Amino acid sequence: MKPAEQEATAAKEEYMVGPVDDVPERDGLLVDVAGETEVGIFKVDGTLYAYENRCVHQGGPVCAGVLLGKTEQHLDAGGRVLSEDLDDSRLRLVCPWHGWEYDITTGRVAHDARYRLRPVELTVRDGYLYVVV
Repeated sequence: MKPAEQEATAAKEEYMVGPVDDVPERDGLLVDVAGETEVGIFKVDGTLYAYENRCVHQGGPVCAGVLLGKTEQHLDAGGRVLSEDLDDSRLRLVCPWHGWEYDITTGRVAHDARYRLRPVELTVRDGYLYVVV
């Protein structure tokens, strides 16, 4: 193992952040972990997702954003928008700074899947949430 890998491995610790019931369905909870890292924890259809609260665009507080359904546009043959629908089964996390959208289930940027939020390891034990940072 390289020295940088050893340092990164050694630096990670598990922290209890609260009861799992504190995370509302189709919404999120922002937690400060050890005064060093903010983590957004989201629950969608009973599944939990956790990401570092840092937008890949310009470092904004992405996890303070809202969850919105994916917009589906219906176009005519000339490419003009005929109508738009929100698909609430495909939620996006929208950064409050500049509106960058992320698929909540993968953390990937909606318009460019090469980029994604940094996932945070999350476990549930005895009704409590634990993150590793």
